[in-house]
Amino acid sequence: MDWELEGSARKAEVPVLQEQQVIPEDTGEDGLSESFQLLQIDVESEHQEGETPPTGSALWCSKNVQRKQRHWEKIVAAKKSKRKQEKERRKANRVENSGICPQHSKRFLRSLTKEKLLEAKHSGPRLCIDLSMTHHMSQKELSRLAGQIRRLYGSNKKADRPFWICLAGFTTDSPLYEECLRMNDGFSSYLLDVTEEDCFSLFPLETLVYLTPDSEHALEDVDLNKVYILGGLVDESIQKKVTFQKAREHSVKTARLPIQEYMVRRKNGKNYHSQILAINQVFDILSTYFETQNWPEALKKGVSSRKGYVLQNSVE
Repeated sequence: MDWELEGSARKAEVPVLQEQQVIPEDTGEDGLSESFQLLQIDVESEHQEGETPPTGSALWCSKNVQRKQRHWEKIVAAKKSKRKQEKERRKANRVENSGICPQHSKRFLRSLTKEKLLEAKHSGPRLCIDLSMTHHMSQKELSRLAGQIRRLYGSNKKADRPFWICLAGFTTDSPLYEECLRMNDGFSSYLLDVTEEDCFSLFPLETLVYLTPDSEHALEDVDLNKVYILGGLVDESIQKKVTFQKAREHSVKTARLPIQEYMVRRKNGKNYHSQILAINQVFDILSTYFETQNWPEALKKGVSSRKGYVLQNSVE
């Protein structure tokens, strides 16, 4: 009997012990619950700007993505602002250089340019590009010459007093013509003369002046009664006196730009000095002189310092 009482007492103690073990577990879950609630409060405080916080495991990833997105938006906005400022700067430069009011439409400006070029055909100076020597040129040299023709024509369009340009010895089935069509947008509608005839049969020989760096005579002025010839030749092998000899064969006068008269050699690391210029650089010099009547100013625009020459008054 005593044994049964003792056994029942032990059985009664078991639930008490189990109940005592459960109490600290309940207390621990309450602590975790409170900590989790505090964590949620911290996370929600980061979305006070009106953003809806994502749920689940995407919470932390979304914060990183949003941060990167804000950073990227700042970069895009800065680029847009820079492009806008650059566009305004170019617009101001065009207005300043051309003296044309900015309210004119592009259609009006194109019409004005066309009018100036057509006027030059009847009363402006004449420039002939001799393209009869391109059959020995490589594809790379043809591409460079096509680029020079594009830049020359672009400079002439911008000039206040443009030249009338003629591309002589230029056949429409030549590799150069194909290269000009490929590289130069709107080439077929350029306002200039294109002919298969050579420049020596197009004009009276006494009116021709072949511009070549090998000539003994310096060009003194741009004469409206003369036709100035530029040799359309890009020769990386640098064959000397090609254009000079061609002019002599046809008994045509020659002239060189007055680089020696207004510029001096400048020492450089490679000891390189050259008076050979691309046709667009020669044209820039002629065009600037025709407008300003100032050879130093014209030569400064067309002769790069990389050629090893500087104006006499620029020498230190």
